[in-house]
Amino acid sequence: MASFDGFEYEVIIVGSGAGGGMAAHVLTEAGIKVLLLEAGRDYDPITETPMFHQNHDAPLRGTSTSEKNFGYYDATVDGGWQVPGEPYTQAPDSRFMWWRARMLGGRTNHWGRLVPRFTAADFKPFSTDGVGTDWPVDYEEIAPWYDKCEALIGVCGDNPGLDDTPSSSEGVLLPPPKPRVMELLLKSACESLGIAAVPMRRAILTQPKDDRQACFWATPCGRGCAVGAAFQTTTSLIPWARKTGNLKIVTNAMVKEVHLGDAGKASGLTFVNRLNRENVRVNADYVILAASACETARLLLNSISEGFPNGLANSSGQVGRNLMDSLGAGVSGHIPALRNRPKYNEDGHTGNHLYIPWWGREGQKNGELNFSRGYHFEVGAWFSSPSMGIAGAVDGYGKQAKDEIRSNYGTNIGLSLRGEMLVSDDCYCEIDEKIVDQWGIPVLKFHWKWSEQELNQVAHGLKWGRKIIEAMGGVINNPYRTAEQAIEAGGQIIHEVGTTRMGDDPTTSVCNKWGQTWDVENLYVMDGGVFVSNPHKNCTITILTLAMRNASRLAEQLRASMEQKHHG
Repeated sequence: MASFDGFEYEVIIVGSGAGGGMAAHVLTEAGIKVLLLEAGRDYDPITETPMFHQNHDAPLRGTSTSEKNFGYYDATVDGGWQVPGEPYTQAPDSRFMWWRARMLGGRTNHWGRLVPRFTAADFKPFSTDGVGTDWPVDYEEIAPWYDKCEALIGVCGDNPGLDDTPSSSEGVLLPPPKPRVMELLLKSACESLGIAAVPMRRAILTQPKDDRQACFWATPCGRGCAVGAAFQTTTSLIPWARKTGNLKIVTNAMVKEVHLGDAGKASGLTFVNRLNRENVRVNADYVILAASACETARLLLNSISEGFPNGLANSSGQVGRNLMDSLGAGVSGHIPALRNRPKYNEDGHTGNHLYIPWWGREGQKNGELNFSRGYHFEVGAWFSSPSMGIAGAVDGYGKQAKDEIRSNYGTNIGLSLRGEMLVSDDCYCEIDEKIVDQWGIPVLKFHWKWSEQELNQVAHGLKWGRKIIEAMGGVINNPYRTAEQAIEAGGQIIHEVGTTRMGDDPTTSVCNKWGQTWDVENLYVMDGGVFVSNPHKNCTITILTLAMRNASRLAEQLRASMEQKHHG
């Protein structure tokens, strides 16, 4: 048992996002005392989110700026692509963008809440098609934990019975909202092309749950949700953990190093207090790193000792390697049939109600496609609070221009491709030994290069995106772009994973299947760093699920140990 500021604890967690928030909830509910360190400031969406402000109330009608990458109403308070005083570098000919939240709750305050499950094939990619590496767990092992996680956080959707969309158990999912007009047209067009458009699973409440309210789609929702309808750890897992009395949170705690004790175990951490710039040492019996894939890798690589000259828990040399992100590209179009329709609140929730899952698995098996794995399309098409971009390219001025803008409002559709990349020796992060951040911590240097696999996948997606829009009677907005021109930069989709991957072999992986590092038995990783591959599905639900599973096992071990000591 260690102590900090009068609080005694067994476990330190670094990070308060999906993995850290879930681990804190599971452990504290089990009676385990937890000290949670968060690099960013405190954040309470209930008191900090004025729910009914609209874009017309905001500067520049809520549009994006360099300080607010995702618009004025984005929940991020101190983070983004660039964090002042906290740079990162890139190798020549590399293009990688690293987004950091720097606030309590981390990225869960910001994310899109899309939560599709990984499939059996996703967990065993090498066994499926001979490409990549199998996970040390299979779908059957993880499926009951998906159920538990979905039921806890609240997920709406259905079970369409497709091979790319595994079913949840009966009664787990909340009902999905009805498709909007544009989505009904999309569904019809997709059916004419022989592909499916099905309800998107989202971590958004369509019915009240515990002390959280159902979504009523009243505000720009990227800013956080004061009623708790859109899942984030700051309205659920963290408040629940606090209520147990077993959690102490220290914000503005920038962790710089994990210490190794004489017994070969993690003995504690040093963090920088960002408010007074003092270095603070805290001891630990167990350490859980959930700072995000790249931040966790950075912390391990900067934790150097005689036994680990290349970084803590890095005897395999795999810390920072195997870096992956989702592919990103898009195509958009104008749907003339929807001009001049009445303007109304398209009831539902803050995002697409339908999406297009990957449909080409059989084609890949038959050798018809020039890439492995697949992608899905997310849909952008509904009436939302108008912003600066509402006008588009409109000729004229005065009443004529205004009438044209009103006629076109709600007639554009965007299809965003999110695809799977393969592990590559060209994609990794390492410490840049020449540069430190304002806290004196060496920064990360990124190496990144898209392979032919990813470019071929994007080319296929652009072709089919255009087909779908044309089947809707639409006109493509974008000029023709090659895959090289269309693909987003590495990290831009904010799905980076894989830097501390799990496995069965300590020479080729950093953690075992429980997120426990091979080299340091009391050191765990519970963020996306443990991913072995990066299926095209959004990663957060799997981060949450694995953290729930792995923290539950750790809680059982700690309770058994405490009982043994008590009776001994």
